Amino acid sequence: MEEVTEAVNNLSIAEGAAPAAGAEGHKKNRIQVSNTKKPLFFYVNLAKRYMQLHEEVELSALGMAIATVVTVAEILKNNGLAVEKKIMTSTVDVKDDARNRPIQKAKIEILIGKTEKFDELMAAAAEERAAAGAAEEEQS
Repeated sequence: MEEVTEAVNNLSIAEGAAPAAGAEGHKKNRIQVSNTKKPLFFYVNLAKRYMQLHEEVELSALGMAIATVVTVAEILKNNGLAVEKKIMTSTVDVKDDARNRPIQKAKIEILIGKTEKFDELMAAAAEERAAAGAAEEEQS
């Protein structure tokens, strides 16, 4: 778990990132969640990082990953870091390579925004991590 947190903390989010291929392109504040590629708390920590850069973050998922994106949003809400602003659901056609025809998948997009206490809570968490790191070094 610490490796995931460290990897997210070391991410650099380029302001001039090249747009991704796709109908909608790439939004700088969108996180596309997968339930197979990364652990749940990778997305929680990534959303926190995005929220430090943007007032709003859009969490997006297809099919079975919808449960993961809802869980990420709920964790952020329950920790007092985010408020949900908008929830959109739809179906999208995805090409099925096995049958060579399109299939419909459910899609959810959850727009979350920072709470008034977001920066304060993030600063407190950073202080706790620093204190824990200092205590760990003293024991070594």
